[in-house]
Amino acid sequence: MSGAAAPPVQVTHGLGRYPVYVEAGVLARLGALAAEHLGGRRLAMIADATVHQLYRGGRLGAVTWEGEALTFPPGEASKTRDQWARLTDELLRRGFGRDSGIIALGGGVAGDLAGFVAATYMRGVPYLQTPTTLLAMLDASVGGKTGVDTPEGKNLIGAFHPPVAVIADPATLATLPEREFRGGLAEAVKHGLIADADYFGWIERESERLLRREPAALVRLVRRSVEIKAEVVSADEREGGRRAILNAGHTVAHALERASSYRVPHGEAVGLGLLAEAALAEDLGLAPSGLGARVSAVLSRLGLPVRLVPALAPDALLPAMASDKKNRAGTIRFALPSAIGAMATREGWTVAAAEPAVRKAIDSIL
Repeated sequence: MSGAAAPPVQVTHGLGRYPVYVEAGVLARLGALAAEHLGGRRLAMIADATVHQLYRGGRLGAVTWEGEALTFPPGEASKTRDQWARLTDELLRRGFGRDSGIIALGGGVAGDLAGFVAATYMRGVPYLQTPTTLLAMLDASVGGKTGVDTPEGKNLIGAFHPPVAVIADPATLATLPEREFRGGLAEAVKHGLIADADYFGWIERESERLLRREPAALVRLVRRSVEIKAEVVSADEREGGRRAILNAGHTVAHALERASSYRVPHGEAVGLGLLAEAALAEDLGLAPSGLGARVSAVLSRLGLPVRLVPALAPDALLPAMASDKKNRAGTIRFALPSAIGAMATREGWTVAAAEPAVRKAIDSIL
């Protein structure tokens, strides 16, 4: 991109605010930005082992930070209490104190896991998010949610702990495997669906440029998604109200992940979840006919599946929804769209649905 970089997106929270730097090449400023936002602290990088190797090898840009690092095996299987314990024990063994700080490097797993370490180590130390996947840049790194998975479900153990800054460098996406890159696009579709019809339309029109990973298109994509999420989480930091709309598609998505033992990648699960929940919204009379077809069309254009292959039985998915954090009084609740760019508010920000309707919606993606 030519000219000066756009100013960082600001995210506000109960104790202040933090910047999200969205700029091609900004990772080359990691050392300077770490010094600016975590200055005077002893720093530890907690990173996905594969991403850390790419960074140290210069494949993500200039290496500008070479301090101590703790790594973990890549993948959702590492987002556990066992890994959290191992990492915190290693920090203790190395003598990190309350004057320490954390740099999270990697995708959503790295951000959630390292953020949870930061939230709990010495009762909380500051950390800086450095997402390197599209999904993490667009969504997971913004909002201050941290946590780990359990056998009972995703992200059920965690804490709200905002970072001091987020460094989102779309140039790092050049190393991302194709399937993982496309999966991240599902979260962008979600942002357009829940809050910005013009953005949704832009994704429809620019799908080919996005799939070619054109730098200008990626910067615009990441920045607009970050702006949408920043606006939502700044107004509802702890998910007491409107922030629930960011879970659109995720009630079904988390069930797909859990029931498949995480063989279904998160981004693909979110896309399928958006389709099922759009079908549910239509069936409940909350959204006009054709909403799901438009969502299906843009997902197909972006190379994302619109049917689950191999299929799972609905009976495997329904129990997996029972532990969703949005549920109340034993009733499964969903954040459902009412139109492109708008969400249903008939019962507040989430809607209860009976089992027959849920089964019908699930059948639409099987």
